[in-house]
Amino acid sequence: MINLVQNEMLKLLARKRLVIVGIILSVLVILFTYAQFQTVQTQLKKLGTTDWRTALQQQIVDAQNRMTNSRIPDDFKEELEVRVKQQQYYLDNDINPAVPGAPSFTRQFLENSIDLLLPLLIMVIASDLVSSEFSIGSIKLLLARPVKRWKILLSKYITLLLAISVILALLGVVSYLISGIVFGYKGWTAPVFAGFKITDTGFDTSAANVIPQWRFLLMDFGVVWFAAVVVGTLSFMVSVLVRSTAAGMGIILALLIAGAILSNMVSSWTSAKYLFMLNLRLTDYLNGSPPPISGMTLTFSLMVLAVWWLLAMIVSFTVFTKKDIY
Repeated sequence: MINLVQNEMLKLLARKRLVIVGIILSVLVILFTYAQFQTVQTQLKKLGTTDWRTALQQQIVDAQNRMTNSRIPDDFKEELEVRVKQQQYYLDNDINPAVPGAPSFTRQFLENSIDLLLPLLIMVIASDLVSSEFSIGSIKLLLARPVKRWKILLSKYITLLLAISVILALLGVVSYLISGIVFGYKGWTAPVFAGFKITDTGFDTSAANVIPQWRFLLMDFGVVWFAAVVVGTLSFMVSVLVRSTAAGMGIILALLIAGAILSNMVSSWTSAKYLFMLNLRLTDYLNGSPPPISGMTLTFSLMVLAVWWLLAMIVSFTVFTKKDIY
């Protein structure tokens, strides 16, 4: 198995996909760092200070003014109400929710890329792990080796897990190093509230507790890794089912975009909560953001994603072991 995985990693590195992902991440982090810097400068010109309390109070006032607009949807109004209560809670407890520094930027970048950017990068790796063998005709040589099919597929899946871990590590390192040039590298021990809950009665702070930012960042990376593995496994399944890499990438891309659109439209379609796309934003449960559908919890989303992962694994191995390569 070690030799098989090593062989798959060499093929992956030969395609330079990880290099491309690293370049994309670097460019995006530079752009987002510049955008964040411009936001700070705009705030300084508007408020005349960089004090976080003044900025947070202004955000609360702006959100309250938006809630008085009768044209905004009720779902968005409820989201604004939760955000105001959360920001007010930070003010009351004198804790800055976004301490300037590379750790805070890395956490925000990670949370904002969990449902679209990161899955797209994973898709670049996973979409042709199997289908490329068919497109270039190497599948016959691969299966001619005295190794069972399930072992060959398992070696490819292990390679995918390693690639996902490398991409997440790249995201963290690149975000930290580049953003730290502008915002500094401090903030690992900054206090962060965890344990906010969104219930039927509203914003619940009874379980809220203060933890250092490095621990919260580890929690973020943990749930993001799990979500990335699920998306990667589904892309892996499509790669087994579809011989065309372009078609496989198109299918996954369409599903991800559909999920991004549906997350803003499905508050009344309760059965949509079983779609994997609407359960990817696991970090929202950690920072207290409202779920796309009322009643969804972290445990529920983890279970839904686990079921999708298991089904994708069963389909992948069943089809590959019985597929006629001719």
